[in-house]
Amino acid sequence: MPSTSIRKFDYDPSTKVLSVWFVASGKHYEFLDVPAEAFAAFKAAFAKGVYFNVYIRNRYAFRLAPGRAAGSSGG
Repeated sequence: MPSTSIRKFDYDPSTKVLSVWFVASGKHYEFLDVPAEAFAAFKAAFAKGVYFNVYIRNRYAFRLAPGRAAGSSGG
């Protein structure tokens, strides 16, 4: 189901970084040390925003991704 709060997300299993782009702010955050199992559950969740708020937000360290605005083709 498309999320009204999360534009898109991606995961790098080698670094355990979950990247999340938000609809309202357009900002891109990176959540650190996220286990692959947590990403798989997030990806499978019916309501991504709800899952994110309960199981990701405030549970993993995060940072604002540098220089990668939503919609940019970054490189």
